[in-house]
Amino acid sequence: MMNLSKFHVILIQLLFVISLLSPFLSTSTPINIWPKPRYLSWPQHIAIVLSPKFTILAPEHQYLSASVTRYHNLIRSENYSPLITHPVKFMKGYTLSNLKVIVTDLSLPLHHGVDESYNLSIPIGSSSAHLLAPSVWGAMHGLETFSQMIWGTSPDLCLPVGIHIQDSPLFGHRGVLLDTSRNYYGVDDIMRTIKAMSANKLNVFHWHITDSQSFPLVLPSEPSLAAKGSYGPDMVYTPEDVSKIVQYGFEHGVRVLPEIDTPGHTGSWGEAYPEIVTCANMFWWPAGKSWDERLASEPGTGQLNPLNPKTYDVVKNVIQDVVKQFPESFFHGGGDEVIPSCWKTDPAIKSFMSSGGTLSQLLEKYINSTLPYIVSQNRTVVYWEDVLLDAQIKVDPWVLPKEHIILQTWNNGPENTKRIVAAGYRVIVSSSEFYYLDCGHGGFLGNDSIYDQHGGGGGSWCAPFKTWQSIYNYDITYGLLDEEEKKLVLGGEVALWSEQADSTVLDSRLWPRASAFAESLWSGNKDERGVKRCGKAVDRLNLWRYRMVIRGIGAEPIQPLWCLKNPGMCNTVHGALEDK
Repeated sequence: MMNLSKFHVILIQLLFVISLLSPFLSTSTPINIWPKPRYLSWPQHIAIVLSPKFTILAPEHQYLSASVTRYHNLIRSENYSPLITHPVKFMKGYTLSNLKVIVTDLSLPLHHGVDESYNLSIPIGSSSAHLLAPSVWGAMHGLETFSQMIWGTSPDLCLPVGIHIQDSPLFGHRGVLLDTSRNYYGVDDIMRTIKAMSANKLNVFHWHITDSQSFPLVLPSEPSLAAKGSYGPDMVYTPEDVSKIVQYGFEHGVRVLPEIDTPGHTGSWGEAYPEIVTCANMFWWPAGKSWDERLASEPGTGQLNPLNPKTYDVVKNVIQDVVKQFPESFFHGGGDEVIPSCWKTDPAIKSFMSSGGTLSQLLEKYINSTLPYIVSQNRTVVYWEDVLLDAQIKVDPWVLPKEHIILQTWNNGPENTKRIVAAGYRVIVSSSEFYYLDCGHGGFLGNDSIYDQHGGGGGSWCAPFKTWQSIYNYDITYGLLDEEEKKLVLGGEVALWSEQADSTVLDSRLWPRASAFAESLWSGNKDERGVKRCGKAVDRLNLWRYRMVIRGIGAEPIQPLWCLKNPGMCNTVHGALEDK
C-alpha cells in the first residue's frame, strides 16, 4: 500500500489551489473530457509522450485494483485519434512514467452519499502524475478522466502536462433504469451498459427486474416464480448471474439497485401463485369499458392481493432472497400504477369494500405489512411517487416514514418534484417528459386506431422522442427556491422501458442521450456565467460519442461526421447569443 507524506499532500493541494486561481479556466481545449470537469486548468497547452513502461501505482483494493488493471489495458489498446486536431506544444526530454493514485480512506463503501471527488495533476517537468481521492470510487472517476486525456497510437501515446483538475458531482444519485421484464437482456448486455455508465461517471444501475410480463429472477426460496413466470429457462438471471453483475458494478463504481415492482405489475407472479394475484391473465382493457375501468395500463394484468395472507409469505421470501443477492442499501419496492378495477375483480376485495373499506386502505395494508420487513433488512425503501400522489389509490404520509422512504417521480415534471420535497421526502427525478428514453417510437398495441390518424405521437403515450438536448437542458431542481428542499433532490435517472427495446437496440437507445444526462447531473448544464451550454456541448458530445463507439458502445450518431470536420458550419444563427 502506498503511503502519502504530509508534504506530498500539501504540494498536491497547493497545485490545485493555483489551478483554481488561474485566469485560463477551461472553456474550450483540445482535451475532451466527458462529463466536463467542474474545474480544469491547462493554460500552456503543452503535451508529452507516455513512457512505453508507463504504470499506475495504486493501493491494493479488491475493486480499485481491478479498475487499475482495466484502465492500464485501455490506455495501451484504445489507440484514439481525435477527429479534430488542435495546436499543442510538445515538450521533449522526458516521458510520463507513472500515475500515482492516493486514496484517503480505502474503507469507504459504495453507497449513496460517498465522496466521489478527485484531484488530478500532471505537473510540467515531472515523470509522475498524481491522482488524489477521498474514496476508491472517486479514484475510479479520476482514472476515467485520465484515460480520456490520452490520444495517439500505441506505443506513441500523448497526454497533456501542466494540467490540473478538481472534480466532483453535483448530485450523488446518477442512474440508468433498465427494464428486463418486458424483454430480456443477456448478462453481457447488462455488463456492457454498466461499463458505459462508468465511463460517463454514472453510478446507479436501477435494475427493474420483474413486472407483469415476466419474472426472470431465480430465487432460491421461491424457484417457481422464475420457473413459471419467466419467458423460458434461457431467459432468467441465476444467483450466479446476479453475483457477476453486482461484482462487475463494484469494479466500475456502479451500484446495482434492484426493483421488485409490487403490488401492481405482478401478473407474472400468478403463473406460480394464481391465488395471490387478482385479475391475472385477463384482457387488459375489456370491450365496452372506459379507460377508467381498465384492468391495467398496458397489456399484462395482475396485482398482488393484500387480503390474502399467502401474499406476504411469498413477498417476504422474495425480499429476503433479493436482499441477500444485492448488497445495495436501497431497495426499490415499486408501487406505481395500482389499478382500481383489477383489485375489484376479487370477491374478497369486493366484500371488503362493501363493508366500507377503500382501495387506499388496501394499499396501506400492503405497505404496512411489507415496509417494516424491508427496513428490518437495513434497507432504505424507494417507491414510485404514486404511493403518495396517485389520484385514486394512495396512502397518508404517516404510512411512509421520511427517514426510511425515498420517492421516485415520473409524472408532471418539476411540479411533482416540488410536491414531494414540499412534503419533506427525498426524491429521485425520472420525469417522463424528459428522461424516458423509450418514448417516441410509436405504440405496441396490435390494432390501435390511433395509427390511422394524421399527426399525434404514433401511439406512443409519452411522445415525442426525448432528444439529447432536452435531456441535457432539464433542471431537476427547477422551481425549488428553498435550499433545504433542493437538498432533498438526491439526483435522477433516465429510464429505458423495454416494451419496444431489447439487446439489438440497447446501446443506441441509451447512448449518447444518457451521456447528456450524465454531464447535466455531474457538472451541470450551465457555464461559468450561468448560461445554458447545450450549444457548446454538441461538438464535445459528438467527439465523446465517437470515442464510445471505439470502446465498443453502439451509441447512435447525433450529427453527420461532416459537422465535426467543419466546426461551426452546422450551427444556427438562433444560437449565436449563447456563444458570445
